[in-house]
Amino acid sequence: MIYSICHITQYIYDAPMTFCQNRATVEPRTSITQKPLDFNLKIEPRPVELMNFKDFFGNNVHYFTINTPLNKLKIQAKSRVECFKRLAPDPTLTPAWDAIQEIFQSRNTAEDYEAFQYQYESPFVPIDAIFRDYALPSFSPGRPLLDAVLDLTARIHQDFEYHPFSTDITTPTYEVMKIRKGVCQDFAHLQIACLRSLGLPARYVSGYLRTIPPPGQERLQGSDASHAWLSVYVPDAGWIDVDPTNNVLVSSDHITVAWGRDYDEVSPVKGTVFGGGNQSISVSVDVAPES
Repeated sequence: MIYSICHITQYIYDAPMTFCQNRATVEPRTSITQKPLDFNLKIEPRPVELMNFKDFFGNNVHYFTINTPLNKLKIQAKSRVECFKRLAPDPTLTPAWDAIQEIFQSRNTAEDYEAFQYQYESPFVPIDAIFRDYALPSFSPGRPLLDAVLDLTARIHQDFEYHPFSTDITTPTYEVMKIRKGVCQDFAHLQIACLRSLGLPARYVSGYLRTIPPPGQERLQGSDASHAWLSVYVPDAGWIDVDPTNNVLVSSDHITVAWGRDYDEVSPVKGTVFGGGNQSISVSVDVAPES
């Protein structure tokens, strides 16, 4: 499947913004499940400085500086990406979840070592007994890891309401657990917190979801903006992506932009602004299949 993607972020300021430095993480990355074919980034007004680099996690980052007064900033990213079906192992044949640490200690491969960093707390993902206790009904002793993860994914989808105006990106994961509602970023952080609280490596994934559903299927939640899900590390199988917002194993309907420990490391746009007063932001995403 080949997708054309248009992601527009626009800021409106009620007073002139005099200077800004930003980083945009909006260019899809290459992986075994997708191949970027084209990418174009247009920033209005034109930056005085624009450069791109790969961050610590291998994500594509564009850094730009604007030093002329403005009341509106528009960032438009257009991409074409070829996605391939993601094959997952039989969930019941994956290693027992409570044997993962022993597996790591006994072999310590490069892949295992890289996964270690995703076991610990990060700014948006706390480790706490409240998340461990919520996860444990899915993680009975000896249960295969991916089988347990999929059960937890289904429970989050059932127990938490998707509500676009119930939270914002500053809402703590503890609060999401309390109010039992949120959006895709919240549910990804929540499930990652559950898995890390059990000592399991899990990472945050940002990207897009196809806008037009296949015939006869309902439109997936989160497809009108950038989307978020998570990956869990399964020894010998690698990283397996799951989407708790829609209770699915991630396949060719999802386009990956970046991954990291949590949203803070892969947010589409972040930076520093001088002046500008109050601001409003609008985001639109269109994902259209070409074939």
